[in-house]
Amino acid sequence: MRDYAKERPEHAEKYVGENDLFLEIFHAHGASRQCVRPPLLFVHGAFTGSWMWSKYIPHFISAGWTSYCVNLRGHYKSRSVDFTKILFEDYLEDIRLVISEIVEECGTPPIVIAFSMGGILSQKLAESVKIAGLVLIDSSICRQVHAEAPYRDLALRMPGLVVPAPVRDEQISTDETSEDIEFQRKYLSMESAKAFSAFSFHFGAEGISIEGEKITCPGLVICAVNDESDDHRGRATARHIGGEYLGLWGTTHTGLLVGQRYHEAVSRIMVWLARFDGRQVSDKALSPE
Repeated sequence: MRDYAKERPEHAEKYVGENDLFLEIFHAHGASRQCVRPPLLFVHGAFTGSWMWSKYIPHFISAGWTSYCVNLRGHYKSRSVDFTKILFEDYLEDIRLVISEIVEECGTPPIVIAFSMGGILSQKLAESVKIAGLVLIDSSICRQVHAEAPYRDLALRMPGLVVPAPVRDEQISTDETSEDIEFQRKYLSMESAKAFSAFSFHFGAEGISIEGEKITCPGLVICAVNDESDDHRGRATARHIGGEYLGLWGTTHTGLLVGQRYHEAVSRIMVWLARFDGRQVSDKALSPE
């Protein structure tokens, strides 16, 4: 098996806060650009960790972006915790702490790039915490978007004390090779049922309310799209946070990060990031498509 996590560039590592959150720092190539660019903070989704960004990170640091990868409490190399007690709000506090750490180190808030569960967490934080920009990659949707573009015919799953790691017993997917899936299978771990019960409509949640008007930074929403309802939810999310939108047809949720077409999402993010070269952007610069 090809372990992409072990192929990442050299980087610094440290533990942050009382829960020993494992934070990885990848310093940009071409330091001359760093003085005018905010750093990037990558926030993983459920069951995963910073390893999920293994294909992304080399592109961003090569393009001159210093990149931080957080691991929420209990994930990857962060200290083990009792997942039966972990709440959605605990994860919010983890990201808030890391943003404070980055501001202290860099003197400026980061651009947050967040996937899945990390996306709904980052939307909630962006209501009240200053960040330079927000990129959502196949984010879990908020209550308002679900009201506009609901999931149909949900087969509700009732969580137990914890949510076990996805089995991923398939050999390939639409945009993932067997090697891509095997890589994930190696690292996927359990997740907090209480956190899932707060945001996941598949687990019977009422959903997290997001006040989109409070998110004042530029935004970009990228979604895996396989039918019109996927596209509808993605566009609704972009409108709700006042961001741009890209729907990638024929891709999968995890494939956007580790699959064979991940570079399409990376390329779009790179184009979007160009606005941060040489100037600070504090207000919404663009309207959704």
